[in-house]
Amino acid sequence: MKTENTVWHQQQVIKTQRAEQKKQRPCLLWYTGLSGSGKSTVANAVDALLFERGHHTYLLDGDNVRHGLNGDLGFSDEDRVENIRRISEVSKLFIDAGLIVSTAFISPFKEDRAQARALLAEGEFIEVFIDTPIEVCEQRDPKGLYKKARAGEIKDFTGIDSAYDMPQAPELHVKTAEQDIEQCALQIVNYLAEQGYLA
Repeated sequence: MKTENTVWHQQQVIKTQRAEQKKQRPCLLWYTGLSGSGKSTVANAVDALLFERGHHTYLLDGDNVRHGLNGDLGFSDEDRVENIRRISEVSKLFIDAGLIVSTAFISPFKEDRAQARALLAEGEFIEVFIDTPIEVCEQRDPKGLYKKARAGEIKDFTGIDSAYDMPQAPELHVKTAEQDIEQCALQIVNYLAEQGYLA
């Protein structure tokens, strides 16, 4: 913090009350994976499925957040770290509101994902590794980014000239090259139900 003149103000309505009202356990589904792996597609499918079942959710997508909150950031390692720091703090606010939150960001560095986890209470952070081989991601290439990165038109592109730290022990390991989107979404929703996040 850059100021010493702020004091945390306790709120009258607390997180557990908000969660009880919504009849769910708040949590953060942290989708991580390469560009083109299917993070946003799967996260959207899960969000829609949960909404249809009456749950209170919100989805924070990497590209969408960069249109506003993180619009001043590029893709250097330093900017990527700040991107994830900001979204971690925003996610914490949504968790405090009692929501089931999804974030779909490459989030390539394990240290940043660990810091996001450390912000939340035990059991609130659920790492969802969208494990798709880079060859499949390049074949999909929905935004044409791999082609540009291979041509040298984009620098600091994850998986090409910027590192991606694969999760070693994610709560959920989803393989979009082996399952369709509906199956991937059901895998995640079923996990939430089995672990007691859904009433």
